[in-house]
Amino acid sequence: MPTIERRSSGILLHISSLPGPYGTGDLGGAPAFVDFLAAAGQTYWQVLPLGPTSPVFGNSPYMSFSAFAGNPLLISPHLLLQQGLLTAGDVSPRELSFSDYFVEFDRVTRWKKEILAKAWQRFKADSRRTDFSEFCSRQVTWLDDYALFMALKRKFNYAPWYRWPRDLRDRNPDSLRLAAVESADRLGYYRFEQFLFFSQWRRLRDNANRRGIRLIGDLPINVGLDSVDVWANRDIFQLNPKDGSPTHVAGVPPDYFSATGQRWGNPLYRWNSRKPEIKERLYHWWAKRLATTFSLVDVVRIDHFRGFEAYWSIPARDKTAENGRWKKGPGLSFFRNMERRLGRLPVIAEDLGFITPAVEKLRDRLGYPGMKILLFGFDGKPDNPYLPFNYSKNCVVYTGTHDNDTAVGWFLSPDVPPESKIQAKKCANKDDHDAASIHRDLIYLALSSTAVLAMLPMQDVLGFGNDCRMNTPATTRGNWQWRCAPGLFAQEISGWLHEQNRFFGRLPAKDGR
Repeated sequence: MPTIERRSSGILLHISSLPGPYGTGDLGGAPAFVDFLAAAGQTYWQVLPLGPTSPVFGNSPYMSFSAFAGNPLLISPHLLLQQGLLTAGDVSPRELSFSDYFVEFDRVTRWKKEILAKAWQRFKADSRRTDFSEFCSRQVTWLDDYALFMALKRKFNYAPWYRWPRDLRDRNPDSLRLAAVESADRLGYYRFEQFLFFSQWRRLRDNANRRGIRLIGDLPINVGLDSVDVWANRDIFQLNPKDGSPTHVAGVPPDYFSATGQRWGNPLYRWNSRKPEIKERLYHWWAKRLATTFSLVDVVRIDHFRGFEAYWSIPARDKTAENGRWKKGPGLSFFRNMERRLGRLPVIAEDLGFITPAVEKLRDRLGYPGMKILLFGFDGKPDNPYLPFNYSKNCVVYTGTHDNDTAVGWFLSPDVPPESKIQAKKCANKDDHDAASIHRDLIYLALSSTAVLAMLPMQDVLGFGNDCRMNTPATTRGNWQWRCAPGLFAQEISGWLHEQNRFFGRLPAKDGR
């Protein structure tokens, strides 16, 4: 059965970009967006990775402390107010004066910590905690390590785990037990945060699925060095056994855009270990990770899919990626192993960048749809694989992604050759040079293409410019902050999208054929 079963469309919008009065989009704002998606004839809602973020990593959702935990910033204060865990005084918007247009991460994080601490104190006073206990039992394989990891980070002023005292860095069992006892209430608090996130997320998913909306999640192939995943599972990563420092790190080789390549710095997995017990632990960890992710979403986009075929291995001591080497990844056997453990995996393969025939063969053997980015298509070459008339059916077309400029921003950029802009207009059967309509021109191209799924960033649906871009790669400031202002989920826009989906045969089954 294919990942995407019928011709359809969806919108890319992270939870943090939803409108709302509490400084960042949160799960309380999700029902209104689900209503908009249903009215617009959409089938999918795609979000970015959901893990806890940190200012150390520029608040990037792709660099998290945990591959399993949810981001506490996305917990809805409004839903906690309804539960009686917060009071109206705790969440008075007039006292907060947060921006409607961008996330002020420092202010929001401080405030969220304050109100979640209040909610925890009220929650502890309630003897009816059966759901919480059951949640902790179900998630024990990762939750206890995560809670202790976060408590220790707080104790050591958020220093990375490899700079903690040696006994805790190296997970001495007696030291871990003592630390857990000393921080018992703090561990309870971190478990409580996750209980709230998973409970609110389940409410979102149930509501979305009832309305015919399926959720697409995003799973980065690598995890951060300073994560509970590496601290608690050092033997499955390429690390120095003495101090936990990486021996080799992830990245990509030099290319036309970067003479020295990209050194990401993530530790690499021990895919090629000769010890069967290491391979089993690694595969078991991945199975848990995928199972947890699929408990939250219906489809998963795997970032840097090509790393499963072969990955760029850089000596950790090197400052650039120039001296890296291609190493063989686990390939088809990994995914067949996961399927035996978990069943069918509805996956979208992020197959952008340096893609070889071997990567394409792996993707096609698995039947996963790859990705097409319209903004990459306009270089004047008729055989460009990102031009819509060159697509196969089993692919997902995006006007752009979180890493690209918006359609309007791209069209107005002085860095984009005029010939590319003319070609984009001609592909959409337009002979004008109007930047104000380029977003709808590209939406037309995406929806009219043969791709089984067309995904539209919300910024392109709204026709917003460069100032609403979500992320600019290789920069660390001003990213991940854009938000929808209140009132943007307008009936005029949803009606226009519904008509486009009807015309191009992308309505959900209940609305379409």
